[in-house]
Amino acid sequence: MPARPALAQGTFDHRMAVFDTDEEFLAAALPFLAEGLAAPDEPPPVAIAAPPNSACCATPSATTPGASLRPAHRVVHRLRRQRDRPGRRLPRRARRPHGRIHLLMEPDWSGRAGRSARETSEWIRYEAFANLLFAPLATTALCAYDTRTAGSAVVAAARRTHPGTGVYEDPLRIAAELDAVPLPPPPPDATRCPPRNRSPSTPGPPPADCPPPTPTCSPPRSPRPPPARPVTRVLLWGDAPACVCELRSPRRVDDPLAGFVPRRTRSPPRPGAVVRRQVCAYVDVRDEGAGAAVRLQYA
Repeated sequence: MPARPALAQGTFDHRMAVFDTDEEFLAAALPFLAEGLAAPDEPPPVAIAAPPNSACCATPSATTPGASLRPAHRVVHRLRRQRDRPGRRLPRRARRPHGRIHLLMEPDWSGRAGRSARETSEWIRYEAFANLLFAPLATTALCAYDTRTAGSAVVAAARRTHPGTGVYEDPLRIAAELDAVPLPPPPPDATRCPPRNRSPSTPGPPPADCPPPTPTCSPPRSPRPPPARPVTRVLLWGDAPACVCELRSPRRVDDPLAGFVPRRTRSPPRPGAVVRRQVCAYVDVRDEGAGAAVRLQYA
């Protein structure tokens, strides 16, 4: 299994609550929110819940004064696109040094999160990688799973991503299992495009032939480095916004966290993989033999 240096460890507390009634949800949620309100040097907690649980939290008898309530169907799919930048979509008051906040999150399994096996698998990947991405932060998260909308297989898979459940697995192992599922083949009518690899640029004129820098003339740039992973094939298919682009490389990626966090070992850094995950709804990477396939889907 490919390994990557561990991120700096903080005090991230990743919890899980499983319930099948409104009363059980409130019994887990309200003490958690109260704990956040009582925590020193923390902003008010944030609850991101799916209906009808968001309505339960909003009733006068259940409201925790000071807590911020947000509907999951408006927030969770945005967070899923921001795995590499945890907390980007949280309220400004929640962005404190070291990420100190109590955050209750529940996917909308009757909506986007549960609309397909692929979407569900991506959420499980996010849950697993949260243990690495949030590791440097002092965030306390409670992930709520309602068995009335989340199936038993989803709950069982989610347990493996939460420490303290007794069945917790290494996030990289879970990622390897998800990546072991082969991608469906491209359609026969996919458009094949010639790859346009970036190669080292041709050096400019000698320094003696270049005029001195002026507001309209910059000094000659040094040659660009060769591409890290040259592309040998490009396929395009689908209709907007669900258009798909597949890139083939003769080199393996060998990094399950590619695109989730920038690689700090590169100089200069190349944020391309991070940007792809921010822009695209799906980024599938499969190492195949000595090469790799990277499939991008916008929506």
